[in-house]
Amino acid sequence: MQPDPQFGRAPNRLGMYAWAAVWMWPLVAPISAMAHGQVHPIVPAAIGLAAFVALYLFCVGRGFGNEFRKPTPIELAGLIGFAALGIALALAYGGNDEGWLVLPLYIGAAGASLLTNPLVVPWVFGATIVQIAFSVGYNEGWGDGWSNVFGTFMGSLLVLVVKRLIWYVRQLHNARAELAQAAVAEERLRFARDLHELLGHTLTLIVVKAQVVRRLAATDPVAAGAAGADIEQIGRKALVEVREAVTGYRERAFSDELDGARSALSGAGIDVSIETAGTPLPAIVDSVFGWAVREGTTNVIRHSGARHCVIAVRRAGDEATLEIRDDGSGGSPDGTGTGNGLRGLRERLAAAGGTLAAAPQPGGGFRLVATVPVATA
Repeated sequence: MQPDPQFGRAPNRLGMYAWAAVWMWPLVAPISAMAHGQVHPIVPAAIGLAAFVALYLFCVGRGFGNEFRKPTPIELAGLIGFAALGIALALAYGGNDEGWLVLPLYIGAAGASLLTNPLVVPWVFGATIVQIAFSVGYNEGWGDGWSNVFGTFMGSLLVLVVKRLIWYVRQLHNARAELAQAAVAEERLRFARDLHELLGHTLTLIVVKAQVVRRLAATDPVAAGAAGADIEQIGRKALVEVREAVTGYRERAFSDELDGARSALSGAGIDVSIETAGTPLPAIVDSVFGWAVREGTTNVIRHSGARHCVIAVRRAGDEATLEIRDDGSGGSPDGTGTGNGLRGLRERLAAAGGTLAAAPQPGGGFRLVATVPVATA
């Protein structure tokens, strides 16, 4: 069976028919009357009762299989024929055996399972009125007739409640599936963002160190060898960081990121000044600022052509601010400060309740400012 496209889960029709069959026990009385020869003529009674049961299962199965959608013309025709057959059987044989007078109960239950507003309420009341008419017409009294009236009305309401509960369960299954899909999408986004920031920064640093090796290989082999050792160390560290990013457990020490930024900028021939005030910071702010330093210094090395860079960290009251500015050409990945790396950084800051401002400066250079409310973090 294919899943229900509205709710993302296939209806269990076998269970519906089994549940509907449980309701058939009141029909034991007319079946017993036929078996004991109390119903005449018996052949049309047996055929009519079999058709009544078949139509009842059809209506209930179709109703519970497609919650709260308008019935099709075939379903409406089946329900109307079912009701007409039930009333005819009760009129024809109710005088001989009172067991036939319970048939309006099934008429009300079938309509409650198949119909939707605004038809379902008049249908239930109509079945109850028919049951009252039979009780009064055949003078059954309160013991049998009026108990059938009560059973018809309450049974129909029970069907409506059960149908609503099944609909809620379907909705919960659907919501759970949507949440699972959202979690997968969020994890993919996190993974892509981490890889971009990790590998972008690391590969930039490797390129810078490789340029140092090439520059010094002929004139200063010792310094070139040291730079080559740095490349090896950076590569090993990158492998560890990628593994940790995949599992989601990577912790970024802000002080380590500042040291890495100083080394990377110096290796690229850029003078760097680091100013800190009001540290240490809370763990979440420390982590987010670590990403900001990584992304900001990577962009300075790649795009700015700067000769000097300033990294300033300040904490004033309940707000912490990280500023990275350079004296370059005002370059960023796309010249506006909206590249993929900065977009991912902006998302990280937003998750911590912070903001990001990144744009070229009127007098030249590029400025990145990350702000996070410490109290919220």
